[in-house]
Amino acid sequence: MKKKCPHIPQETHVALLMGGWNSEREVSLSTGKGFLESLTRQGYQVKALDLKRDVAELVQFLTPRPDIVLLALHGVYVEDGRLQGILDIMDIPYAPSSGALASALATNKPIAKQLFVNAGIPCAKGGVFKWKDIQATHPMHTPYVIKPIDEGSSVGVYIIEKGQSPIQNKIEWPFGEEVLVEEYIPGLELSCAVLKDKPLAVIELRAKSGFYDYKNKYTDNMTTHLIPAPIPKDVYDQIMDYSLRAHQALGCKSISRSDFRYNPENGDICILELNTLPGCTPLSIVPDICRYKGISFDELIFTLIEDGLCRD
Repeated sequence: MKKKCPHIPQETHVALLMGGWNSEREVSLSTGKGFLESLTRQGYQVKALDLKRDVAELVQFLTPRPDIVLLALHGVYVEDGRLQGILDIMDIPYAPSSGALASALATNKPIAKQLFVNAGIPCAKGGVFKWKDIQATHPMHTPYVIKPIDEGSSVGVYIIEKGQSPIQNKIEWPFGEEVLVEEYIPGLELSCAVLKDKPLAVIELRAKSGFYDYKNKYTDNMTTHLIPAPIPKDVYDQIMDYSLRAHQALGCKSISRSDFRYNPENGDICILELNTLPGCTPLSIVPDICRYKGISFDELIFTLIEDGLCRD
């Protein structure tokens, strides 16, 4: 398919995909609502689909072919490269434009961690364990964190506190037989967005109670966003550098968001994960960072679409 570059919104047909059927469906619908409003404001010719587990419906929705697909999707099956692979087969550009491989690598946290280490980015110590093996016995000294291999939005993340007994049957675990276990890194929750190979800014997420979990991420007035993050300049610059390295190590395109923990007491920094389809809800991080850098939400959407259309 011939790429249109640069593009004119009024002449560009956009197919918006949102929803999905995983644990991040509601986040995706919120992101999609914001995308649809922006596309409409800018005059794009847009149609939207609440994506179901129905490939025939998807193919019918994408016929005739749009100029580009805008992905307002999060979580397994739709963010992990499988959907991108279908669009690649159909030769339809999409945005954000990290391809199937980068998306799959980012979603698989253990593999992504190894690539981060190879790129010189510090990661928390830990490993992959069988769920049945960690229920009765601690896999490492407390405190530590358990998380699914491939979920996002802090779904299924639990902190096992110092002195706490093994989890036994106290936690419901619908995320498969394997679990990622990592040492708990105390300190600040930080994130940095990279747009077109340029790190934008570092933000601190300060939850009013507990850690920056699903509830604190998506509930009004539960988390304070501090931008620029009030941390030493050398730490700020280091996280900007690590974010770009992580983006490039996984082969990301367009936009990504990397999440970190920083312990001010000893200076330790570690990357937690990278997201190739970062949330764009009213409470999400990337829109905040873009606003701080003078990039409006409409400008962000325009940039993502143009990058997808122009990419070889």
